Amino acid sequence: MALKANHPTLYQEVEQWFKTAQASDFQDIEYTHDVRVESGHHRREKREVTAVALNQMGGLYKQAQWSGLHSIVRVVRTRHLWNKTEKEVMFYLSSLPPDAQRLGKAIRQHWSIENQLHWVLDVTFGEDACRIRTGNAPENIALLKRWSINLLNQETSFKRSTRQKARRASMDSNYLLKVLKASIPLQFNPSEV
Repeated sequence: MALKANHPTLYQEVEQWFKTAQASDFQDIEYTHDVRVESGHHRREKREVTAVALNQMGGLYKQAQWSGLHSIVRVVRTRHLWNKTEKEVMFYLSSLPPDAQRLGKAIRQHWSIENQLHWVLDVTFGEDACRIRTGNAPENIALLKRWSINLLNQETSFKRSTRQKARRASMDSNYLLKVLKASIPLQFNPSEV
């Protein structure tokens, strides 16, 4: 789970602990460290993952609220673009043991899924341009959009993009029924309901 500034006291405590530990070169601290470099799309990204067991930190602010917490992770991303360099530091709370390589892969996979989903939501459903802001409507619409993406992905007979499938389903009721039918488990028996 990403630790963000919406938990200001905990965030500052973790940030300060890592600064202090790094200043002393993690002396007398058990930790794991992993570095990955990837290139593509005219950029190079270096990810440094450092994982520390919770007991190395000596306790955290309101630690009891985080049941099952075992490790704290810091990820430093340095992106070298063709015209500039960007650096970002993120912190994560984890119930996994402090294995930097394993945690780094899990974080990378999570962001890959998030980025792909966000791209589909924005391109297919125009989510960034959506102006629904009041009451429960934003959550409800977001849920319906994600549900729609899942339904469209389950229908495999029409080999097109999600956007093309959505457009076809909106204009062809037979295809819409096919999309809905694809979401029903194969062993579904209406008499059992």
